[in-house]
Amino acid sequence: MLVTGLVLALLAAGLHVLIFYMESIAWEGPLARRTFGGTPQEARPHAFYAFNQGFYNLFLALQTIVGVVLTAMGHTAVGAALVLAGTGSMLAAALVLALASAPHRPAAVKQGTLPLLAVLATVAALLGA
Repeated sequence: MLVTGLVLALLAAGLHVLIFYMESIAWEGPLARRTFGGTPQEARPHAFYAFNQGFYNLFLALQTIVGVVLTAMGHTAVGAALVLAGTGSMLAAALVLALASAPHRPAAVKQGTLPLLAVLATVAALLGA
């Protein structure tokens, strides 16, 4: 079950790296515009905030990846703590989005499903379920 949790955590991290790319590197590009809506001209005034938010996503992904690596190296307590902190924060952000904006609930589900599954599988493994 721990391997399942770690794989799900890596998938969640990968998604958040993609979100980083769209928000911080390619904010006005076609992928980001298809994902977040609007035109490049409409997105431009929000570029600074998206740039900053993208780095939050990157840091959560990196925290999760470091946790997976440490767990794989046998440092289960520290690694799992990092995995749970990273994926738990991703999940919390998705919940905030879902609660704050009904039109954005589908995006929150996409953003939060992998972290939720990673948290559940990792906790189940740690509890010996």
